[in-house]
Amino acid sequence: CDWSRRPLGEVTPGVAAGPDEVRASEHLHAAHPTRDVWRHAWTPARIRPRLALMTQVAHTIEPLSVDTWDAFAGLVERHGGIFGGCWCTYFHDCPAREPGYEGSRKAKRQLVEAGVAHAALVMVDGEAVAWAEFGTPAELPNIHHRKQYDAESDAVPDYRVTCIFVDKRFRRNGLARTALDGALDLIAAAGGGVVEGYPHEVGEKRMSNSFVYNGTRAMYEAAGFAFVRPKGLRNTVMRRTVAAA
Repeated sequence: CDWSRRPLGEVTPGVAAGPDEVRASEHLHAAHPTRDVWRHAWTPARIRPRLALMTQVAHTIEPLSVDTWDAFAGLVERHGGIFGGCWCTYFHDCPAREPGYEGSRKAKRQLVEAGVAHAALVMVDGEAVAWAEFGTPAELPNIHHRKQYDAESDAVPDYRVTCIFVDKRFRRNGLARTALDGALDLIAAAGGGVVEGYPHEVGEKRMSNSFVYNGTRAMYEAAGFAFVRPKGLRNTVMRRTVAAA
């Protein structure tokens, strides 16, 4: 019997997890702190939310700027440039961008220096471990399914959230939502307005992180966004109004 692949106890639908199950999960996580993927896959679904809270990471939120560029660049570099070396430039209009990894890096740096690239950086012990990119439609015009979006558009938002990314070492700690909330706080500090996001409809089948690049519909709903309409395959348009801080 391979004990490492067994569920943490038999479960009964509709019955709250008992203390023994929670203690067992905590004990195994302490013994194997790096096995988050295994822990999530083989932990009863009804106690996963408790474990997520147990592993929440102390953090601060910093805006992307020239001052925080090195932290942002460190996160991107640790993950090979993100999504094939994009450096989170896809949603910008970069007609003069040079090709390849270095071209994208240079373009992103120039956008940051010009003050037209924005993101909420989740900082842990001086490192950026997650971000949520946001900006005006003029700053981030290149959303996916743009032809359909433009044809069906009923309003122009003040801001849009286009990309959320979490360091692979810190996933399953709720930091995608933390980054989204950080972006909304920065938008509020800038005067607020109507904010759109384009999260994904996620079914029972697990999707690659490269496909869930903007979080999930459930996460946006929990953050106060309302569903507006579908967009593309398993994409959505969601919207909320953020008051000025």
